[in-house]
Amino acid sequence: MPLLARTVTTPLAIDIRRGAVADLGKMLADRRISAGGDVAIVVGPGQGERVAELLRPSLDRADVFTVSGGSVEAALDLGEKIRAGSYDAVVGIGGGKTIDTAKYAATRYALPMVSVATSLAHDGIASPVAALDHDGGKGSYGVHIPIAVVVDLDFVVAGPRRQTRAGIGDALSNLSAVADWELANRFRQEPLDGLALTLARTSAEALLHHPGRIGRGAEDNTQDDFLRVLAEALVLGGLAMSVCGSSRPSSGGCHEISHAIDHLYPHTAAHGEQVGLGALFCTYLRVSRGLEDVGRFTQLSDALSRHGLPRVPTDLGLSVTQFAEAVLHAPGTRPDRYTILEHVGFTADEALATVKEYVDAVGD
Repeated sequence: MPLLARTVTTPLAIDIRRGAVADLGKMLADRRISAGGDVAIVVGPGQGERVAELLRPSLDRADVFTVSGGSVEAALDLGEKIRAGSYDAVVGIGGGKTIDTAKYAATRYALPMVSVATSLAHDGIASPVAALDHDGGKGSYGVHIPIAVVVDLDFVVAGPRRQTRAGIGDALSNLSAVADWELANRFRQEPLDGLALTLARTSAEALLHHPGRIGRGAEDNTQDDFLRVLAEALVLGGLAMSVCGSSRPSSGGCHEISHAIDHLYPHTAAHGEQVGLGALFCTYLRVSRGLEDVGRFTQLSDALSRHGLPRVPTDLGLSVTQFAEAVLHAPGTRPDRYTILEHVGFTADEALATVKEYVDAVGD
């Protein structure tokens, strides 16, 4: 009999709402992840520690490990500590660095990992990738997708708004990433994965057209609805990567530019802020060459502006010349990936002139 469908690996549970953390112990038991609560809870500085304290009454058999830094070294050290115990699962609580550290350590010792996000800064909360620092910079490592994902909106609302804005930029950048993927299919015959593409694009579209904003509408729950859509977009972006076994649906020229900024000008801005700007610039390039409709550029620019995200280099604290240098450096960060940046193939003078034209276009 022919194979008529494929098996897709997804989390057993996805819980996005206020108060979700309070039911974590019950979810672990109901989903048969850990009936007795014998789990390793991994927290970072900040809200993760607060969540761990809230969980102690219901998970009194759990051991708590504190990590910081989001590095390969920290993940390996955590793995050794987990290995010394006997746990049903690893529960990572906190922001992206903490969750990525827990994902890497859990994968190394073949333990299921539960992602409990206290912020919505990027799509790592549900992705099969861990972004960790190492001696030579930052690397992306393949890991198992979380067996369950919990997002408690109470903690998201209480956290820094800049982290949530960064998550918006990361989710919206999927629109540019899938456009680059389709470009690679058109000019290089790179295979497309329709399911992964659909997950990444439709979730980003929902966020693009949502009228809500951070901190607006708390009295009538419209803020919660917006944050739920954002969380779902980040989760689906992670699942899209899992479906196709690659970061392709969520990482195009937008991410290449961000990686270049990280290398040339470290600690410039949050990942989501950089990829949001990178996505708008790459969209401008496709539009200017007749490869994408100008309406997409307008929609994305308006959305970034509405949420207070960077649209021009000076919004990141970079000069036009510095951003042009990042554009030139960007293709070298992912030599195996074909995006609009590789398609254009800038010289130094062309990159600088195009960035200046782009800044003028955003200002129009």
